[in-house]
Amino acid sequence: MGNHATPPEQPEPLNLSRLVWPLVFMMLGFLFLSMQMPPGTSAPSEVSYSEIKTLIRSGQVREATLEATAIVATLHGPTAEGTSRARAITPQQPDAGLLPLLEEMGVTVTAEEPRAPSVLITLLPWLLILAFYFWLSRRMMGGGIGGMGGGLPGGIGDLLGGRAAKPVKPTRKVTFADVAGQDEAKREVSELVEFLRDPDRFSKVGATVPHGVLLMGPPGTGKTLLARALAGEADVPFFSTSGSEFIEVFVGVGAGRVRKMFEEARKQSPSIIFIDELDSIGRTRGTGLGGGHDEREQTLNQILAELDGFSPREAVVVLAATNRPDVLDPALLRPGRFDRHVTLELPDKGARRAILDVHVKDLPLRHDVDLDQVAAGTPGFSGADLKNLLNEAAITAARRSAADITPDDLDQARDKVMMGTVRTLAIQPDEKHRLAVHEAGHTAVAFYNPGADPIYKVTIIPRGRSLGSTHMLPEHDRHTLPEAYLRVQLTTLLAGRAAEKLLLGSVSSGADDDIRRATVLARSMVARWGMDPDIGPVDLRDSEDHPFLGQQIAQPRSFSDQTAARVDQAVITLLHAAEAQALQIIETHRDQIGQLVARLEAAETLDLPAIRECLGPNETVTPFVKGRAGHRPPTHKTR
Repeated sequence: MGNHATPPEQPEPLNLSRLVWPLVFMMLGFLFLSMQMPPGTSAPSEVSYSEIKTLIRSGQVREATLEATAIVATLHGPTAEGTSRARAITPQQPDAGLLPLLEEMGVTVTAEEPRAPSVLITLLPWLLILAFYFWLSRRMMGGGIGGMGGGLPGGIGDLLGGRAAKPVKPTRKVTFADVAGQDEAKREVSELVEFLRDPDRFSKVGATVPHGVLLMGPPGTGKTLLARALAGEADVPFFSTSGSEFIEVFVGVGAGRVRKMFEEARKQSPSIIFIDELDSIGRTRGTGLGGGHDEREQTLNQILAELDGFSPREAVVVLAATNRPDVLDPALLRPGRFDRHVTLELPDKGARRAILDVHVKDLPLRHDVDLDQVAAGTPGFSGADLKNLLNEAAITAARRSAADITPDDLDQARDKVMMGTVRTLAIQPDEKHRLAVHEAGHTAVAFYNPGADPIYKVTIIPRGRSLGSTHMLPEHDRHTLPEAYLRVQLTTLLAGRAAEKLLLGSVSSGADDDIRRATVLARSMVARWGMDPDIGPVDLRDSEDHPFLGQQIAQPRSFSDQTAARVDQAVITLLHAAEAQALQIIETHRDQIGQLVARLEAAETLDLPAIRECLGPNETVTPFVKGRAGHRPPTHKTR
């Protein structure tokens, strides 16, 4: 890059309004004070009414002026404070002895008529209102709505126009190389790059590219990053805004901002308009969901009108992002508007590795850091989660004043992101022993069960809301869940409670989350996936999962109470069978589990080699896969 001379900085123009208004208010204040005090007099000292009567009795008062609510006394000589006048507020009830006392002491008495407010004081509020009106009119006429003309920046113009009408100038050019793990989504939008670079080539043959592209996906999957990368690849102006920026107190402001933004985008075409969080203004109209709001509906109507107003020759692409496509108005999704839908999914293991490669370019990793292991140990992480994980690892290394990031830093960051910060709790020895037994039960059942995910480590160090945890690393991402795998998951979830029940003779509240997760999983197996032989393949769910946010929406039940009772009984039977399987595995390997409990209490965290030293070879037990749920299957040991 060549050297360019930096132009000299221009002096900031003098803003006269910053000087005029303070001077005006100073003059008004000075005028007000001068009207309150006669010329050539000094301000009297404020005293109490009793004190001023004492001065009258002692003969120190020469003159007295009676005002509407006060008495001002002029003394024969200055007081200790150096003033010759004193003022006191008179009581609300008239003092009948005041005038006789003044006459008796020979004081000259003067009474003042109550002052009427001056014309200037009366007109002052109206003058301020008129001044504000003229100032507002000049700002709106000079700068235009949104400040796009030659007026001054900021103020009411920016309030009505907002930032939506100004193209964003990124500090760093973002390209498709910065978007990792979303290859299919990049292929979907990559053809728009050629259209934006050379729109005439497409218009010559009558081809039109969709003007509206809707990016859908869970939070943190890179929807905004993909939009910026598209603008960077095409090298066109990028108008970025959020749906919430269109919603204001004043009805019609949002629609005006939409018009201004689309006008500027057409002037600078080819260009890209990006609307983040489209669901904040694009909810279905007339249903009452999310609350009715005239401003929101007017803004949505204006967006629909602008999308229809594009001519085939206008090279303007509108991108929108949302993680709630189910609540969008159908008018937004019809052909001619947001008719192309691009879904960004949570990355799989290979995609997570690609995302890590992008984010570690500027990080000093130690030579023994295995990013494949980090990618394998972060199932369900989005791109934003992985970036946060690397940042937490860098912070951990900085706290140690280290020069590079170690595998232990990444491991601690993973635990912090998944479970929270380490808590300092005063755990009693008997409770610590129960925690060790509970986690050893999870670990042993997963270790000896052939269908479980491989063990990574076990810990009884409290983090976040958990007092301990057992970590397992899946060998590969699963897109479908076989019945055998789900039954192993149930057995592993209930293994902690089973270990407490068998080795300690009682259970505790520590299995609360395990029981909740196992119940949800068993109910899904019965009511959603048809894995009960008696009930069969019938959808009996009483709530609907949100496609992206992982939340449930209550729905009216469409089956009888008898069917619901059968579902409940099948779930209970499935859970009892899983607990029986866990009890059998723990009873078979009681001695090895005892060694694991003792070592876990001493070390608090054990990795796979230490676990294998305690539990020995993986002696497996035939899982309860075949036959009816609830029947105890035959078992045998295999070496």
